[in-house]
Amino acid sequence: MLKRLPFLCAALLALAACSHDGDNSAAAPVASTTAASAAAASTAPTPASTAPAPSASAAPAASASTPATADEKPAKPAAPFVDDGKWVEGKNYYLVDPAQPTSHPGKVEVTEVFSYACPACNSFHTTMDQLVKSLPSNAVVVYLPASFRPDENWPLFQRAFYAAQALGVADKTYDAMFDAAWKTGELATYDLQAGKPKPHEAWPTLDDVAKFYAKYGVDPKQFVGVANSFSINTQMKRADDELKALGVDSTPTLVVNGKYRLTPKDAGGLPQTIELVQWLVAKETAGK
Repeated sequence: MLKRLPFLCAALLALAACSHDGDNSAAAPVASTTAASAAAASTAPTPASTAPAPSASAAPAASASTPATADEKPAKPAAPFVDDGKWVEGKNYYLVDPAQPTSHPGKVEVTEVFSYACPACNSFHTTMDQLVKSLPSNAVVVYLPASFRPDENWPLFQRAFYAAQALGVADKTYDAMFDAAWKTGELATYDLQAGKPKPHEAWPTLDDVAKFYAKYGVDPKQFVGVANSFSINTQMKRADDELKALGVDSTPTLVVNGKYRLTPKDAGGLPQTIELVQWLVAKETAGK
């Protein structure tokens, strides 16, 4: 059985980021999400829709970023915006220049840039679950999977996310995918015992991912067909272009309404990340 990481290590890992340039030495793999939960309270993600799964030809390609089900949470009014000088532009958050369009008119869009194969994202995802639950009813959460670490198999997980979204199972398997990559090892690119990447030939394949989603009612052949479709290829290309436009070079990164970019390290910690995102949502709501 893998040993649990101490509380301090979990907190540091949660603040570390997997970077575009390949320097993620600070973000060693996390054997269990239990340690990360000590740094941020865990809540279950919002259930996915039960709509029938579409065929491969029907997989959506309208947007690179994919909505979570934050729209469906109980109505919660937005907090009043108060600028007391606590959060500093250029230190705690950064302007996206130029600001990028969002896909939910009338809503404040909160985007998480992540990868299931990113150890820092694994440490952060329970905090992200908590953040989703904490946002007001005028906010909507979208997930934008990154692929800029092909040396750690990220493109496979980006493809898997969009295929799962097309088949209606991405939301209810969000936490389980992290567990498969970092806890059970079912879809691990890292050798969880040795704490280093596996040889390329030992990486999980799309067929392995299809077997994982079969546990959630998805036919493996259908999954592979959707995952290899033109529509998913298009979404992946759009996601890569969107990441460049947003100036994202590490994960996890959060973007508020296409205008403000931050990481947990920028915010100063996990609770501070939630607080800062809430503040930026209030800022956008107030039109400041």
